[in-house]
Amino acid sequence: MRPPAQPAARMEKDPNSRLREIPSVDEVLGRPRLQALAETAGRGVVTEAARGVLAELRARLKESPETASAPGPAVPGLEAIEARVLAEVEARLAASLRRVINATGVILHTNLGRAPLAAAGIARIAETAGRYSNLEYDLETGSRGKRDTHTARLLAEMAGAEAAIVVNNNAAAVFLVLNTLAKGAEVVVSRGELIEIGDGFRIPEIMAESGAVLREVGTTNRTRLRDYERAICDRTRLLLRVHPSNFRITGFTERPSLEELAALGRRTQVPVYEDLGSGCLADLTASGIAEPLANQSCRAGVAVVSFSGDKLLGGPQAGIIAGQKEIVERIRRNPLFRALRVDKLTIAALEETLRAYQRGALDEIPAVRMIRLPAQEISRRAEQFAGQLRAALPDGVAIEVRAGFSVIGGGSTPDQQLPTYLVSIASPQHSAAAIEERLRKPAAGAPVIARIADDRLVLDLRTVFPDEEAALATALATALR
Repeated sequence: MRPPAQPAARMEKDPNSRLREIPSVDEVLGRPRLQALAETAGRGVVTEAARGVLAELRARLKESPETASAPGPAVPGLEAIEARVLAEVEARLAASLRRVINATGVILHTNLGRAPLAAAGIARIAETAGRYSNLEYDLETGSRGKRDTHTARLLAEMAGAEAAIVVNNNAAAVFLVLNTLAKGAEVVVSRGELIEIGDGFRIPEIMAESGAVLREVGTTNRTRLRDYERAICDRTRLLLRVHPSNFRITGFTERPSLEELAALGRRTQVPVYEDLGSGCLADLTASGIAEPLANQSCRAGVAVVSFSGDKLLGGPQAGIIAGQKEIVERIRRNPLFRALRVDKLTIAALEETLRAYQRGALDEIPAVRMIRLPAQEISRRAEQFAGQLRAALPDGVAIEVRAGFSVIGGGSTPDQQLPTYLVSIASPQHSAAAIEERLRKPAAGAPVIARIADDRLVLDLRTVFPDEEAALATALATALR
């Protein structure tokens, strides 16, 4: 005997009625555009995307029984589901690491990759990456070589040191120096130099992990030479000087000169190690930037220095260790050196960057060129850019060029700024925050990273490459519509 038919109203409220309308994975994959996409993107990627879209749809219907049981088309048609799968595949295949236009005026923007590489360095990376190289092969003898020989001579020459090696960043360099020269022993350092930079890089913590024992001397604002001298004992292995990099202490301050500290080190036979942080190879005082130079530290008698490759040096991410040959060789023999060494692409880019310094071609290094760029040149570019932009924007958008400041960034020169000229934009239809978001999340083209000041969008062309100006103008015209 057949069960009595259910009333129509009751069937409409069946929570599974809409779930049964969801097509199968095979039905979705049979759509023409998805079949074509599977040929280029791979069937596995398209299948997983289809399963994900259908699972999301199924979960949404289960979580909303009112929607699932309500009359009407709660389940999208096959064409709409196909479009969702296409969008999902595109999102899955899109590169996560993307080029952006830096219009912030922060030259060594840590979040945006710090120093852009020189064109010659990029070319060398492409050449080295796509072919074999003599990375660890001595062409003269036909035997195994050492990868750091490709940069050792140039680095030592630029830093005024006897020898130099490279590891993957300056944090690694600090760790390696301390671990090699002072593991299980004391390192004397001023309290005013126990800094934190970057994402939680703290000198005391790095020292503890390296196995060295911290011996603080002096006070936060004043440390004298005799403070170091009194702390030296038979367990002392290093005198550490740390460049503050991202902050300044002013007012009632004192610390011994590097020459005085080096003389104390020679007298007590305790080497002096200076962590320079940013690491500057070129004198930038003419541009208003006063940073200690690596060769000045070596001339002062420091036994070993370390600094970054992708900050003021303007090269790839790297940690450079330079100094007396015997000490650098000891550091290189540390088994951890192999774990922290750099790859062939870093070596290729670093060598080309150093060759530009050797030739005195500082403007070939983008970060250095941006620092040296006169404010008058930026003013000229800003006025020309603003004039062209006005013609492409809706009525009512206000654009003006005004004086301002750029900063170095990357934990460098915290109290020093570069005069610049800013393009300031305000729209009656969109807030500055809305424009900034539109630029940062465009439907097409490179994202633009800008600043907001006084409820206006602010662009600094110091960090915008000239060949990016057309793309920047297009992005602004789109965001301001």
